[in-house]
Amino acid sequence: MNPLLPWIGATVALGLLVGFVVVGVFKPDTAFTSAASAGGTRPASAAVADVKFDIELGDLYIKPSSIDVPRGAKVVLNVVNKGAMDHNLALEGRDEPMIKAGGSTTITWDALTESTQAWCLVAGHKAAGMVLAVNVQGDTAAAVGQNAPAAAGNSAKIDANAKPAADWKAYDPILKPADGNKVHEVEMRVKESKIEVAPGVQQDLWTFGGTAPGPVLRGKVGDTFRVKLVNDGTMPHSIDFHASKVSPDVQMRQIKPGESLIYEFKAEYAGVFTYHCGAAPMIHHMGNGMFGAVIVDPPNLPKVDKEIVLIQSELYLGPNGEVQDLTKMLANDSDGAVFNGYFNQYAFQPIEVKRGERVRAWVVNAAINDELAFHTVGTIFDTVWKEGNYQLKRGNPDHGGSQTLDLSPTQGGFVEFTLDDPGSYPFLNHEMRNMSRGALGLFSVK
Repeated sequence: MNPLLPWIGATVALGLLVGFVVVGVFKPDTAFTSAASAGGTRPASAAVADVKFDIELGDLYIKPSSIDVPRGAKVVLNVVNKGAMDHNLALEGRDEPMIKAGGSTTITWDALTESTQAWCLVAGHKAAGMVLAVNVQGDTAAAVGQNAPAAAGNSAKIDANAKPAADWKAYDPILKPADGNKVHEVEMRVKESKIEVAPGVQQDLWTFGGTAPGPVLRGKVGDTFRVKLVNDGTMPHSIDFHASKVSPDVQMRQIKPGESLIYEFKAEYAGVFTYHCGAAPMIHHMGNGMFGAVIVDPPNLPKVDKEIVLIQSELYLGPNGEVQDLTKMLANDSDGAVFNGYFNQYAFQPIEVKRGERVRAWVVNAAINDELAFHTVGTIFDTVWKEGNYQLKRGNPDHGGSQTLDLSPTQGGFVEFTLDDPGSYPFLNHEMRNMSRGALGLFSVK
């Protein structure tokens, strides 16, 4: 089996959801059903023949997407998993064992009397399109062939006026210098944890190491990173370092719960790189907390007084305490954008800076959909480094300055500046919609 298939599967899944792939309604095997099973009413004494269907599961689809079943018939499904990861097919309200990639099984449903659905129970797969509509003939309410968006009332809501609990602590934004080692050995354990993302709002996030974003790695050009990924979660996961040049189908392969892999790469280029989970559907794994940053210092990087790191991501809230909403992610219908995983957290706990202190802010856009226009009110950036190159350097003869660092999803860079007077200096995403929805913090100068 080619481990690259989950990447292809994610693309196929998106195609299914936006209509590039069309699958139709499947009729029962005529050899398995009597002529009297075409629907409508029948004498109470009439026998209803069994019906049989061949069902194909893939990454991430079910084919056919809909079946018609005579009322009261026993349904026999021959189910084959042609995907690269494990799936199952469970009737609404029931459970079924997982089917390994390349495997098959037989499932029997007895005497269905009303239309319903069956779907893959792996988290996110139903919302990605792995739904089978089961339409009972003569039932006036046919089953829906794909997962409908959850009612808006079920999603958690952010109260912009709420405050965190007294013992709440912000994600530490202070970045330590590279440790000077030539080899950086790191263990990352996948954890699925309920984490607060706004005051009073928890989501069941999938994480690298228990936080979203995951740990920030740092080194220099020529260093080797040796990362051991351990899957302590309940579903397959992977990791993709944008800082690496490796074969995706080897080190970026999915690993099942309980498995581990060693991902080793040499940092050949300087940059502020994103890493994220690549398991299908990738948008859901990344959007539900599986992202972080690797900083590879450019040569001869000058020392500054303080370095911080800010990673933007989005919130697509599901019900309180549950996973974030894949349907919203695919529709680009976010509930907010945040720095380092929490709504307005550095407005609640400002980042302290000394007057005249030279600050370097490393900024990464790990959002799955939104742009980032990073701006700090009350100062001008005299140095801008983006995607591996200086766009502006302190002491340039034109005496130019910069107001905004613009970053598309997964891009990164840094800016340098000073704050010369006491006061509070807001920093924000100058895409104003997101500034007002969580992408706002403060530098406090005393």
